[in-house]
This record gives sequence, C-alpha cells and structure tokens, in this order.
Amino acid sequence: MSLIKSASLVSILTLVSRVTGLARELLIASFFGASALTDAFNVAFRIPNLLRRLFAEGAFSQAFVPVLAATRQTQGEEATKVLIDRVATLLTLALMGTCLFGVLAAPLLVWVMASGLEATPQSFDNAVYMTRWMFPYIGFMSLVALSAGILNTWRRFAVPAVTPVLLNLSMILAAWFGAPWFKAMGWEPIHALAFGVLLGGVLQLMIQIPALMHIGLMPRVHWSLKEIVVSWRDPGTRKILSLMAPALLGVGVAQLSLLINTQIASHLRSGSVSWLSYADRLMEFPTALLGVALGVVLMPQLAAAKAANDVDKFSNMLDWGLRLVVMSAAPCAVVLLLFSQPLVCVLYHYGAFSAGDVEQTSRALMGYGVGLMGLIAIKVLAPGFYASQDIRTPVKIAVFVLICTQILNTLFVPFFAHAGLALAIGVGALINAGLLWVGLIRSGRYSPRAGWTRFLLQILLACLVMGLMLFWANAHWDWTALRATVWVRIALVAGVLGLAGSAYLCALIATGMDLRALVKT
Repeated sequence: MSLIKSASLVSILTLVSRVTGLARELLIASFFGASALTDAFNVAFRIPNLLRRLFAEGAFSQAFVPVLAATRQTQGEEATKVLIDRVATLLTLALMGTCLFGVLAAPLLVWVMASGLEATPQSFDNAVYMTRWMFPYIGFMSLVALSAGILNTWRRFAVPAVTPVLLNLSMILAAWFGAPWFKAMGWEPIHALAFGVLLGGVLQLMIQIPALMHIGLMPRVHWSLKEIVVSWRDPGTRKILSLMAPALLGVGVAQLSLLINTQIASHLRSGSVSWLSYADRLMEFPTALLGVALGVVLMPQLAAAKAANDVDKFSNMLDWGLRLVVMSAAPCAVVLLLFSQPLVCVLYHYGAFSAGDVEQTSRALMGYGVGLMGLIAIKVLAPGFYASQDIRTPVKIAVFVLICTQILNTLFVPFFAHAGLALAIGVGALINAGLLWVGLIRSGRYSPRAGWTRFLLQILLACLVMGLMLFWANAHWDWTALRATVWVRIALVAGVLGLAGSAYLCALIATGMDLRALVKT
C-alpha cells in the first residue's frame, strides 16, 4: 500500500473517530454546559490523558516504534517477536504500579493539575472522585499504544486508527443513558462520564487482541522472576528504555506546558477550563486528520529507510509529508481564524451551552488556529528525528519552546484571559516546528526538493480566495441567533465550508498546481 493510500485510510478512520468525538463533546456541552462541575470533569480527565500522552502515545511510542522497525529490518521476525514479549512484560508490571499510585494519590494529582478548584470544594472533591475512577484508563491505553506500534509497523493501520471511536461511543452512552440514571439514583450525573471513560479503555484494549492474533504477534507477558530479569537485560528493551529517558523529558515538557495552562485557567473565570477543552477538541480535528495520520504512516517507514541507510528515500518522504501538511493545514487554519464562531455554534450551541460560552470558546479556538500549521507540522517533522533514534534534539527544542510559551502567557493572558493561553500554545507550536525544520536540514537528514517557493505562493493565493469568502459569511449572518433553526444553521455552515473548500482547490488548479503528482507517492 502506497504512503498516500495508507495516510488516507488512517485519515478516514480518524475522521470517524473525530466525528464521534465531536458528538461526544456536543452531548457533554448540551447536558452540562460550562460550569464548575464540567471544569472538575475536564481536570480529572486530563490527568490520565496527560499521562497517556506522556508515557503511552508519547515517550513509549517514540522509543518503541523505531527500535521495533529496525529490529524487524535487521534481525528478522523471530527476534522481533521476542522483543515484543519482553517489552510487554516490563510495560505491564510498570503500569500496574502506576495505576495503583494514581488511585491513591488522586487528591495530590488534582491539586497539582488545578489547585484553583479548591476555591469551590465541591469541584475539587468531584475531580478527585472522578480521577480515581478514570486513572486506570492510562494502563489500558499504554497497552493499546504497544499494540498500535506493532500493527502500524506491520502496516495494519485500520484497527489503531479506529480504536478511539470506542471511547467516544462509551462516553456518548454514558452521557445519554448513564447521566439520567445517575440522577434518578441520587448520584451526581456527571460521574457517569468517568465510568464511560473506564469502559472505553477496556474496549479499546480488547479490540486489539484479534488483530494481533491475526498476524501472530499477540504479546506474551511473563510473570516469573527469571523472565522479568531476562526482559530487563535484553539489549532491545534496554535500547528502548535508553531512548525513553530523553523522550520522557521531551514529551514531559509539552505536558508540563499543558499542566501550567490548566493551573492558570483554573484561577480565571469559572468555565475557563471547559472553554479551552471545547476549543481544543475542535482544534484536534484537523490536527488528528492530517498530522497524526501522516505521523503514524511515516514513522515506521522512516525508521526502515534509516535502518537501510537510504538517505534519499528518507528525505523525500519528509518533503512529501511537509507539502501535504502545508496544502491541507493552511486552509484549516484560515477556517479556525475567520469562521470560528459559526463552527462553535453549529457544534456546541445547544441546551446549557449559552451564547456567552460560544463567544469564549470561539476566542480560544482562534488562538489555537494561529498555530495550527505548526501543531500539524510537528507530527511530520519530529518523526524525522525519532526514526533516526535522535530524541535529544527535539527535547532541547521542546525545553526552549516551553520557556517561550510561558513568557507569551505572561504577555497574552492579562489581555486575552483564557484565549491568551491558547494563543501562546499556537505561537509556541510555530516556533517548535520552525526549529525542528531547521534542525533536520542542518543535520543533513532533509533536503527540500525544488519548487517550494512557487508551491507556497500558490497556497497563499488560494487561501486568500478562500478567506475572503469565509470573512463575508462570518459577518453576514448572526450565527447565535440561528439557534432556533438548527438544521438551517447546519446547512449554512456546511454550504459555506463546501464552497470555500471548492474555491481553494479551484484556485490551486488555476495556478497550475499538479495535485495528482502530490498524491501519487
């Protein structure tokens, strides 16, 4: 399967995941609005999610996938299977201890994440309760990351890409059926969401099992002390652990930035954490469809090219990925900047979600939109380092960007409140992507192919045409006033986005861009 077909498959399945994710957020916004209780849930949900990004999808995947792909390329299938079993053994033991610690230390974790909730004791107590129920989610998702690394290396992209749908469906059922039942039983309705998260983690892990058994790579966990010691001493696992150390620092820096932002938001107006969370969910839609899909497909292929010492293939894959990022992310950024209010209205403006919530969420979304190009480009640029087993360079860049982001917070938050936090993240992402790009070129891993100047001018012109249409549409209708006519508002937003997207593509074709050549890879 070609890279573009693989990326398209992952993107389509990720689209299903994001659509169900938006449906999930729509229900939560409609049922619970943006309040102290939703802030408590979002804080509690961020704790296992932060650790998932730190350990599972972050440091572990960045270290595991390149070593796995290189082992398969140089040592064969049998040695790779042994490595998988030994990694699974150590990972399972580590997760058991981590989950136990998280349940016991929930009050401390909530305080570290959002001490501002203590101003409302009910919010703090609810956050602690939900954290304890949701914390084991990190254990399930770390094992899912192990499975995804194996399946993606074997080019079995479908199951890992569709897996998040199960979490969204679990939470939708929890909000739709669980919350009313909890209320009828005299319990706090929002607690149903915590149980939905836990169920989603179990289901996501279970769906991996048939896929792994089909390719004969179902990991075996060894419980004997002898096997544990052997697993610890295995050169492959030691290599992964040595790569995880700097990777943990790098991913930890990014998550530290998120933690700081959550802390700051918890001390702002009630609802600030929720507004940022709703905007973040919308922003992650293009990030996942474009950046995550390309990163998932490129990582094992780049690692294999590096192991085979194919410098030209390595560079060409990066160039192809970056061109797709620019062509796809630029119009998405324009949409977030010029059409944020209609998007928030059509997705969230129902039930308890007020017009004021729309305004505040739209401001945060525009802040994220400033850095959307950088957020997506990082997903392609960083694997260029990870595939080379160079994790130290991205770590150094991440530390520098963290410092820049906090400086930007001090400048933006006094003027833009919670939206300033989103804007700081956006600008920081652009700095991060720029430094990664320069680092790949200076290290000789990436040499841009000819034609970039013309390519960027074509994208800029097409975005200008698209932006004029969106600017007019945003100002022409009062989108919050259309709340009573739901389907009219949905049709208008869909129609405007469809016309704007068509205008963008037509402008690209009119300027002579060969789209077929770009998607043949």
